[in-house]
Amino acid sequence: MRCNKIKIILFFGLLLTNTCCLASGVDQHCLGSIVIKMGSVYGSPRTPSIQASIDGHYLSVVFLDDLGQVSVQVSYAAGGEVEATAVYTPNGVIFYIPNTGSYVVTFTLSNGDVYYGEFEVTD
Repeated sequence: MRCNKIKIILFFGLLLTNTCCLASGVDQHCLGSIVIKMGSVYGSPRTPSIQASIDGHYLSVVFLDDLGQVSVQVSYAAGGEVEATAVYTPNGVIFYIPNTGSYVVTFTLSNGDVYYGEFEVTD
């Protein structure tokens, strides 16, 4: 029960951050928002359903729609996995990225569609 409350608080915190960004007229640069691109030519775009932002060393991902189970992988831009998890949507997840540098976050939907976003972690 306690875990569900934490997830709900986390989700609304992430949602509030995105709402504040939209209300202030800032689109792609609020808290280092990450532009999500489609990595394949199959299926229909779902990028409005996936929102990601970087704040310091914390990567926040929010799924606004039910996309089923989504595999989320964070990798170094030069190659090599940092962390990976599967998320049931709609939900959110936060990753701690310990080192500065260039990264890629990849989202693989259960239907095979792949989306990705590139981001930088700075100190």
